[in-house]
Amino acid sequence: MSSFPRAVFLIVALSAWAIAQQPAAPQSNPQTTGVVSTGSAHAAVLDSEKRPITAGGFVATGPIVFQDITGKAGLSGWRHVMGTPETKYILETVGSGVALLDYDNDGWLDIYLVNGSTYDALSGKAYPPHAALFHNNHDGTFTDVAGKAGVTNDRWGFGVAVGDYDNDGWPDLYVTNFGKNRLYHNNHDGTFTDVAEKAGVTLGNWSTGATFGDYDGDGRLDLFVAGYVHYDIDHPPVPGSPVVAFSTCEFRGLKVMCGPRGLKGEPDHLFHNNGDGTFTEVSEKAGVGDANAYYGLSAVFADFNNDGKVDLAVANDSTPNYLYLNKGNGTFEDASYASGYALNENGRETASMGIAVGDYLNNGLLDLYNTVFSDDYKPLYRNDGGGNFTDVSYQAEIAEPTIPFLGWGTGFLDFDNDGWKDLLAANGHVYPGVDKSDWGTTFAQRPLLFRNLHNGKFEVVPAVKGTGLADLLTARGAAFGDVFNDGRIDVVINQLNNPPALLQNVDGNHNHWVGLRLVGGAKSPRDAVGATVYLKAGGTEQRGDVISGGSYASSNDFRLHFGLGSIAKVDGVEIHWPSGNVQHLDLPKVDCFFTIVEGKPAIQALTVPGP
Repeated sequence: MSSFPRAVFLIVALSAWAIAQQPAAPQSNPQTTGVVSTGSAHAAVLDSEKRPITAGGFVATGPIVFQDITGKAGLSGWRHVMGTPETKYILETVGSGVALLDYDNDGWLDIYLVNGSTYDALSGKAYPPHAALFHNNHDGTFTDVAGKAGVTNDRWGFGVAVGDYDNDGWPDLYVTNFGKNRLYHNNHDGTFTDVAEKAGVTLGNWSTGATFGDYDGDGRLDLFVAGYVHYDIDHPPVPGSPVVAFSTCEFRGLKVMCGPRGLKGEPDHLFHNNGDGTFTEVSEKAGVGDANAYYGLSAVFADFNNDGKVDLAVANDSTPNYLYLNKGNGTFEDASYASGYALNENGRETASMGIAVGDYLNNGLLDLYNTVFSDDYKPLYRNDGGGNFTDVSYQAEIAEPTIPFLGWGTGFLDFDNDGWKDLLAANGHVYPGVDKSDWGTTFAQRPLLFRNLHNGKFEVVPAVKGTGLADLLTARGAAFGDVFNDGRIDVVINQLNNPPALLQNVDGNHNHWVGLRLVGGAKSPRDAVGATVYLKAGGTEQRGDVISGGSYASSNDFRLHFGLGSIAKVDGVEIHWPSGNVQHLDLPKVDCFFTIVEGKPAIQALTVPGP
């Protein structure tokens, strides 16, 4: 990392550190009482029909990108449940994640939806809500097999990460909860066994976003788990109580649930994979101990400084974000402030919920985007190389449109297959009372899709009435992947206290594409998590990374997707495997998937009829 960014951020870092060390105290300003908003109140943004822009601004005609096919696909019969509709306490507000994975290795993505719980279920007075595992029937429909598969969880669930931790060629699931977490080992027969106790990864209070990654290069996936709030179900956070540092919890004068500010945080945890089915907690030893116990919501392992080793980004709510750079000796450097990722361009922490990771400039560097609370713009951090980032949200022209929205799941995706990564954010508020306000925001909100203009800027894709972009959702987790194996990236969104939303990509483009499924060799994780691919076509080089976790407490399709525009030929593929091997190969055709085993030629895996 260059010395210039360190010097620039030194004063900011010291100031922010000093502030972080001060105990929270009751304050009179509603924006700094026990709520998550980190921005100042903004004027209401209304559409032509005087509706808040979060639930309006629709157009009658235009390009249709997504269609909501939740009911048609058979998903609408399952419902997320979390506490009570009143959301009196913070435990009921942040919702749950979703994962896309091929759990039975049949070549089609299945859907795992984490569920919450109720107070009666926790106390044994009622049956707990079940998580769902929707098996892909290959015909556009899904069947919930969670009970048969043994993955109903039956705990107060929040996040999910996918990773083949034992390198047996079958994806496993790590589910985070309030209470003990679960590690579901894939039994290769359509069922899973919870081995978290034996593996030593249960933890026990409130875990949120998790991510798998081989941080020490031994060919086995390690596990990082973000902690949110240290919560006592028997002593909930009520204003003025000993567990709340504020005498009142308000948002713009509205009485709301308390937190996370003013509440005790729950530390993060890093688990080293021992290679025998067990893990060892190494957070302090590795330098990611989260001494401040910030409010972590999402996390992701990825190589942000292009040195061949996965680094770690953590999105923290109402506190500075973490960026840990891998030193290559089993430890990390805390570069949060020096990198520019801890704070936004105003030198202010944000209420970060989700993380999107992707090379939107096609310059070979991974950029970061965070969804945050309403009344604040959502920061896009451009990777300047060497582990340095710059908040370019306003230059990219995506700051102002996001301010009224409260964002959660998010991801970079090339929705139109033009070879440039676009950006989607799923939104939904945490305070039901906002529907009775005149603040220009709503509890259920529409998604935001930004089209990449190939020049460092984005434009909002209009929400056409009756289409997926006009859905009003209480969105939380979101996962991205080619659910229908048709060369288009779809989105699955887990809602708070509602059925999920399956947004099928029906964009009318006739652009070419290619999909890559990577299989690691003897010295890499079998599922190739941590691999980086550079694909050249038509004079442009794109980057794709196999990543576990991210978005908000969710996990995306591990297959890498590359849109090619009108180009019908790939000029070359370069794969940087986690083992350190670099492999070059050619692809004989486009508009299909290829399976690539480390060190071997590409094998065509699935051909889909072209448009």
